[in-house]
Amino acid sequence: MAEQGPLYSYDPSNILDHEEFWCDHQGWLKEHGYMLRPRFRPGWVPSWKGTDKSPIHCEDSEVLWYDQLMDATRISDGTLVALKRVHEADHPHEVEISEFLLSDTLASDPHNHTVPIYEVLRVPDAEGTVLIVMPLLREYDFPRFDTVGEVIAFIRQILEGMEFMHRHLIAHRDANARNIMLDGKAMYPKSWHPAAPEFRPDFGGPAEHFTRTQRGDKTAPEYNNPSGEANPFPTDIYHIGNMLREDFLQDKIGFDFLSPLIADMVQDDPGKRPAIDEVIARFEQIVKHLSSWKLRSRVIHRDDHPLIGIYRFITHWARRTCFLAMRVRPIPMP
Repeated sequence: MAEQGPLYSYDPSNILDHEEFWCDHQGWLKEHGYMLRPRFRPGWVPSWKGTDKSPIHCEDSEVLWYDQLMDATRISDGTLVALKRVHEADHPHEVEISEFLLSDTLASDPHNHTVPIYEVLRVPDAEGTVLIVMPLLREYDFPRFDTVGEVIAFIRQILEGMEFMHRHLIAHRDANARNIMLDGKAMYPKSWHPAAPEFRPDFGGPAEHFTRTQRGDKTAPEYNNPSGEANPFPTDIYHIGNMLREDFLQDKIGFDFLSPLIADMVQDDPGKRPAIDEVIARFEQIVKHLSSWKLRSRVIHRDDHPLIGIYRFITHWARRTCFLAMRVRPIPMP
């Protein structure tokens, strides 16, 4: 029998170099009302040390993968939040733009899907560094989409959000799959573990959830422009179109009805791409011609195993029957 390789390429008993900033600032964060996970607190001792437990089964073995993002618990009410570290020299307008989009005059716009900011903390011993406190979000497609109608609702929201930003003369400039997030509070009534979202916060088992119905892309051709000059608004259109092409046309079955629109959104010539208003108008026309049967149909991944597909087919139809009986809309409202 071949020898099994190590579970980790690092020692989870040790704090990693990029985690040290957060460990060093736990006391300061506590003074401002935020508590990091046990791993990042002073005097941390691995919970598996001196036991027969494997680190893989212990919550505090979950390391930080991105040094600029951290999760924390708001001490006042136990809410899980995200902390984003921003170096103002690299991103001088990020806080200003976010606060503008969330100002009183814009926050009430139903097409404003900007991530809320709870507060901005200025790090005292790191000049030009701030922490933006935001809701804890999930990857937009985790959990999987259940129905075509859920995908339609998702696309509608990202197009609305992009139109809102462009209307106020702001380009996103990095609208790829990693930067489109899901607010999962309604779907996960008992929340999830920030570093291992498939588990409950206490690592005590899978994170239970409802379905949505129940509750840095550099491939744009203009990045090859030697002058480095490009209108950022058509680039946003490309990024959204490319995300839809990769995550739905290529990765899933049954979304060919989006092909003509996506093809126009990812044209090599930025000047030939439709503006966001045209994208939305064409998208809504496409949606009008989709039957209720299509909207309630299952989202099928191309790499699904046949046996898993049968299981998902059965459970999907059980949910679908209930939704029909309860007259739940095929396109869930956010």
